[in-house]
Amino acid sequence: MDIIKSPEEMQRLALFLKRSGKTIGFVPTMGFLHEGHLSLMRAARGRCDLLVTSIFVNPTQFGPNEDLAAYPRDFERDEALCEGEGVDIVFYPEPASMYAADASVWVDEQALSGGLCGAARPGHFRGVCTVVAKLFNLVQPDLAVFGEKDAQQLRIIERMVRDLNFPVQIVRGPIVREPDGLAMSSRNKYLTSLQRQNALCLRQALDHAADLLEQGVSDVAVLRKGIATLIARVPEAEIDYIAFVDDASLAPVDAVEGSTLVALAVKFGSTRLIDNAVLVP
Repeated sequence: MDIIKSPEEMQRLALFLKRSGKTIGFVPTMGFLHEGHLSLMRAARGRCDLLVTSIFVNPTQFGPNEDLAAYPRDFERDEALCEGEGVDIVFYPEPASMYAADASVWVDEQALSGGLCGAARPGHFRGVCTVVAKLFNLVQPDLAVFGEKDAQQLRIIERMVRDLNFPVQIVRGPIVREPDGLAMSSRNKYLTSLQRQNALCLRQALDHAADLLEQGVSDVAVLRKGIATLIARVPEAEIDYIAFVDDASLAPVDAVEGSTLVALAVKFGSTRLIDNAVLVP
């Protein structure tokens, strides 16, 4: 397994590999890897000749009061996990090599990014789209795997690839959960043991919505109230949003009549967690 830190070296190698007829699979990450990330690598591994994983804590997607400096990092552990999954190249650049001091060009999606997490984190998805576009230019992947836990991000990247004609197939990786149902996240590390237990209400709330739908309840106001009531019983749980949106356009819906994404963001202490499910009547 090779570790490449220089963007220029990464791009030169990727272009050489493409000219040699090799297919490149890509899994972009911010490191502190867990089973969710590893499942994305496995999904890519069987679809390509060479697998590239990037580890880059992207500063442009963090707001001024967010946890960039505190974001967990453990490169030695990440390196060992990548090697265990058969990764061929780890791209591990420094921020200064990825962004010029006077960088002034951004990729800004404007239809899907305004609600959900985009409403609470202005500029976040501009940073995400810009860094993913840069990574696609450097790694030259034929396919890239993104997890469904970050549902809004996944759909925004799919839209960016479509609208900007990137020759990249986007593969969706299912949410990976702990045995008790909590969606895996690097931010779970921040939770106290009590907060970790309380955070199970996210999956319970999604299951509750699915149960209500199965019982014939499709009115979003009723479904949202059921979720909010369940979460409100949990100590320290502070709801950021409970959203029911069209699964493709992310436009709010009043009733679950077609494929509907229900997305949650809830804070436990200072840690903000997200989860989601797709409801189909």
